[in-house]
Amino acid sequence: MPPTDANADSGPGPARPGAPVAPGAAARRGSAGPRADGAVTRRTPYAGFAVEDDDADCEDTLDLHLPADFLALFAGGTAHLLDQLPTWGTVVTRVGSFRLAPVRIDADLPLIHRWMNDPAVSEFWDLAGPRNRTEDHLRSQLDGDGRSVPCLGVLDGTPMSYWEIYRADLDPLARHYPARPHDTGVHVLVGGAADRGRGLGSALLRAVADLILDRRPACARIVAEPDLHNTPSVAAFLNAGFRFADEVELPGKRAALMIRDRVLREVL
Repeated sequence: MPPTDANADSGPGPARPGAPVAPGAAARRGSAGPRADGAVTRRTPYAGFAVEDDDADCEDTLDLHLPADFLALFAGGTAHLLDQLPTWGTVVTRVGSFRLAPVRIDADLPLIHRWMNDPAVSEFWDLAGPRNRTEDHLRSQLDGDGRSVPCLGVLDGTPMSYWEIYRADLDPLARHYPARPHDTGVHVLVGGAADRGRGLGSALLRAVADLILDRRPACARIVAEPDLHNTPSVAAFLNAGFRFADEVELPGKRAALMIRDRVLREVL
């Protein structure tokens, strides 16, 4: 499972967090290849692809491998899995000009590492600690097949948030809800404490959701799964036009399944 959406601070707004549960360590997206700890895995069919699932427990890894013939359908490489996200450009929002800038390890790692060690972030992302822990998390996406892209959110020229835009239908999350082709997932954290609690999170979530719908015409839904215990994050998604669809039990947390529907774009 990807890390929990955290610190999408919404300011005042309705929240539907459900029954509180003790926050658990968010299990991270597994990397392709054999398990380093030697755990026995089994291969099972999943949406036409091969899935490796730990025989003993699936808390930390569930590797979905896209076959070469599937990837070959995307002329020009795996960047097409997310419709060339690096070219999506800048959008004007009510809080300023905003763009998603794919992470560059050498330039961006110190800032992201500092954010991940903020206690308000680490409670839900579980990536606090030495720099290599954050680096490994980023590289597992950057060196992957293109189904997840880590980005900095740049507002009026200043990096102030971290985002993961990913193919939810090609992600382990799809095992836990009725996924549809081209569902696109979002994780987000607002980095600086000064940027939280004043509505930036919900404004940028709405802007990013609209950007995804504009740039990915095949995508009918945007999904997110914040921890039910993370009330500010749930409220931010609600204020950004997402609807509460269900409670789902994920490795390490009970989550609120939040969905933004293309067909309801002008309503919510």
